[in-house]
Amino acid sequence: MYRSLASGEARVDAVAAQEMISLYRRNNGLGALTLDDGLQRVAEAQARDMARSGDLSARGALSGRLAAAGVKASAAEENVSAGYHTLAEAFSGWRDSKPHNARMLDRRVTRMGLATAYAPGAKYKVYWALVLAD
Repeated sequence: MYRSLASGEARVDAVAAQEMISLYRRNNGLGALTLDDGLQRVAEAQARDMARSGDLSARGALSGRLAAAGVKASAAEENVSAGYHTLAEAFSGWRDSKPHNARMLDRRVTRMGLATAYAPGAKYKVYWALVLAD
């Protein structure tokens, strides 16, 4: 949770993230999330693309990216960010941002995928993608 992800070998602990976000949701009267391999693949692709480009823009509509990955979802949300070096920092940033927080607390979502990508030469260094779906 507090380990720096600003290195090429570092990987975010998806289980710790799932537990942290689920606890936050439970504290707000919502259900826990489960990790989903398909959502994980979509998050990984998004994080890698942002790190390569140095840009926080999505690679097209989330619904299209989910469909291309074979993920079925009638409700889906995505939080992207950059510059946070730890899971705790990224979570706090999302929680303190009204739109990001609303996506984490969307009562429709039950599954998640989370990924980071490191780009040492880029402005923000660590890029984050959290994908949530029902």
